[in-house]
Amino acid sequence: MPKNIVIVGGGPAAVWAAIEAKRRDTDARVTLLTDEDCEPYEKPPLSKAVLGGAAAPEHAPIAGGGGLAAHGVELVRQARCIAIDRAARTLATSAGHFPYDALVLATGSVLRELRPLPPSMPRVHYLRTAADARALKAAMDGCKDMIVVGAGLIGLEVASSAAARGIAVTVLEAAPMALARCCDAATSAAIVAEHRHHGVEIELDCALIQATPQQDGRLALESSDGDLYVADIVVVGVGVKPDDALARAAGLETGDGVFVDAWCRTSDPAILAAGDCTRFPGPDGRVHLENWKHAQDQGAVAGRNAAGADDTYTPVPSFWSEQYDLYIQGVGWPSDGARVVRRPMAGKSALAIGVDEGRIVAAVGINAQRDMAAIRRLIERRIAVDPETLADPARPFAEMLKAATR
Repeated sequence: MPKNIVIVGGGPAAVWAAIEAKRRDTDARVTLLTDEDCEPYEKPPLSKAVLGGAAAPEHAPIAGGGGLAAHGVELVRQARCIAIDRAARTLATSAGHFPYDALVLATGSVLRELRPLPPSMPRVHYLRTAADARALKAAMDGCKDMIVVGAGLIGLEVASSAAARGIAVTVLEAAPMALARCCDAATSAAIVAEHRHHGVEIELDCALIQATPQQDGRLALESSDGDLYVADIVVVGVGVKPDDALARAAGLETGDGVFVDAWCRTSDPAILAAGDCTRFPGPDGRVHLENWKHAQDQGAVAGRNAAGADDTYTPVPSFWSEQYDLYIQGVGWPSDGARVVRRPMAGKSALAIGVDEGRIVAAVGINAQRDMAAIRRLIERRIAVDPETLADPARPFAEMLKAATR
């Protein structure tokens, strides 16, 4: 009988798991369950093109113009998953019960909420779904000033989108630097400088302690220093956490994420997991990643393995972000002991490269797409490098790749 493969989720991990499962086993019945009432869509545009009015979420279906049906995958919408019966290999949902031979959990992540700014508070916005983006865009249409809480990638992307529309923006960040999770101090400073050049105020070391609605409906935010910030709307972008509730309730091994091995298998061999919801083997123990490339690649491996393959997932992580005319990228596994090498670059471009034991382990670049593509290959192939050569702008990274293959 054909294999029954069920995937839970509506993001890139779920979609690519479904596509690759069907591609690996064309006879299998592959079903994707999403709790939204639409074809799964790309989320990176939500904080950029959608807020700017240049696109709508439905313009970017993850599976392409023909949707999942074009790949032979059955899509079930508005299917909220309730429980997994591991003994019976059945998934209970609001849309009925779904038996499975293999189940892939790609449940993604849930937003971290700030107690002083619950999502239910008027004029407070969190950004995760198409509905969130539409609501925020509508609020921005009549907005003069905005506070963004959190100077991570999402917070700064929202800030740049708002500033481009002429909205006065103030960013409050509790940490001493912006983008602390993904950038070195010099790169962070360059990005902050560009925001300030566009009129965005960024307050670092600024912890929020209280939010108070004003008589005119605006919100006043008080910091731990006693400073008061008032705005028409507030956007909260303080990160996410793995959505492992379904797996945890089913008795799978979890711990701030669903534990999987290098084959994306959970503690139940019939259940796999991929994307933001997982913790998987990294260079120094279990790790959790939150980016599009990871979700796509791990989802693809999980889907193929659900269909009978035996692939391992050994990623070189990467991320990107667009803010104004800055294209920010990161690649690799940052190491605390790595030596940071900077290559001089013209204009707004920048490149910081982490080197450990004679090899590149990570890099962050601004407007350095071609160099970053070559650096990724140097990392993947574990090619030995000379730090002085890395710092020399007259020595193309492509030459280092060619020299290593001679």
